[in-house]
Amino acid sequence: MQKLAFILLIALSQVVYGTSLLIPMDVAQTNHLKAYGIAYLALKKEVSVDWLLNYRGGSFMIAWSALLERECVVRGIYFEKISAQQVNTLLAEVANPSVNMDVVRLDQAPRIAVYSPKNELIADETDAVINVLDYAEIPYTLLYDEEILKDELANFDWLHLHHEDFTGQASKEIFRQEKQLESKMQEIMAAKLGYQRVSAMKYDVAKKILAFCSAGHYLFAMCSGTETFDIALAAQGHDIESEMSEGTGVALDYSRSLAFENFELQGGRNFSDINVGGWGDNTENNFFRLFQFSAKWDVVPSLLTQNHEHVIQDFIGLTTAFNPARVKPEVLVMAENKQKPNVRYIYGEVGKGHFTYYSGHDPEGRFGGGRGQGGQGGGRGMLRKTDLNLYPHSPGYRLILNNVLFPSAHKKRQKT
Repeated sequence: MQKLAFILLIALSQVVYGTSLLIPMDVAQTNHLKAYGIAYLALKKEVSVDWLLNYRGGSFMIAWSALLERECVVRGIYFEKISAQQVNTLLAEVANPSVNMDVVRLDQAPRIAVYSPKNELIADETDAVINVLDYAEIPYTLLYDEEILKDELANFDWLHLHHEDFTGQASKEIFRQEKQLESKMQEIMAAKLGYQRVSAMKYDVAKKILAFCSAGHYLFAMCSGTETFDIALAAQGHDIESEMSEGTGVALDYSRSLAFENFELQGGRNFSDINVGGWGDNTENNFFRLFQFSAKWDVVPSLLTQNHEHVIQDFIGLTTAFNPARVKPEVLVMAENKQKPNVRYIYGEVGKGHFTYYSGHDPEGRFGGGRGQGGQGGGRGMLRKTDLNLYPHSPGYRLILNNVLFPSAHKKRQKT
């Protein structure tokens, strides 16, 4: 982790500041989620963004322009226009060794890909990352198995995985009508690409994603995309469904998985004992807590946990929470529910790259209808897209957007 921290610490003393836009991310902010979109817009316009870690909830500071000020107004984002002298005073406060704050310079907009079957037949409307990227007005490209096997990931910096089964077990989807269609289409795609089994195709896809991450890129996974990705890597293409039904068992190589070890596969709706929650687990009155890190020394986890709230209401999914006993010791835990107990948010490194796993399906979805329009029920067919206009301050969704900007805090790509 120190290798990236060294890269992230920018020599800001060499930067000359003028009038700037300060976008506070504390309780004064009128739309936390759309504020990330302004930061991304600035990066797309080749304007650097200073991320003020732990300053007023993880605020953004950007050189003033009429365009950015106008966009803040149009998008309903609270901002303060501050002078060069005010900027210098602010930076002196952040640099004070007695306070847990720091500045990370974001230099370039990441190229974002989302692994999703979404097409003219499959809506896939409940992917929380697609939802928040649309809401924050951050562009992305949809990729799925065929594109990844054709090495199109090389065009991107950041990849998201969500409610996916990389193990290819069709029986897990029999209770979800939409997933039955998706499973059938995966069979067709596997045959088209020369595979006899979906599980073999998914394993090759998982290996491509692992290579992408190891080469220095960023992987962000949620819900069953976390658990099944690790299972697929450990199972190395075995037909888990057939071998378990035959009672022969599946040999797992835990050294090949990213975040989890010593897990056991399970039948029914559950994939493994990595998951310690599920769709039937009513989490309405439970919360998980973000850990606090040193902004000046633990730059990466500090960046990934920026928030105006550090106690977040639980939400469920196909993979609701991680079993602490299954998390590898080298993986960093960034949030947990001590009452359960379980782990909700973890970070690790592989090769030159980075991965973050965030359990649960929708940060504003609740069991049995729950809050607003984001209720979660017994299966994906009962889900509805969450209206983020109702949750512009969602601390759970902020964690997703922290990850979206994470690749910007790195060395600038060389032009070829």
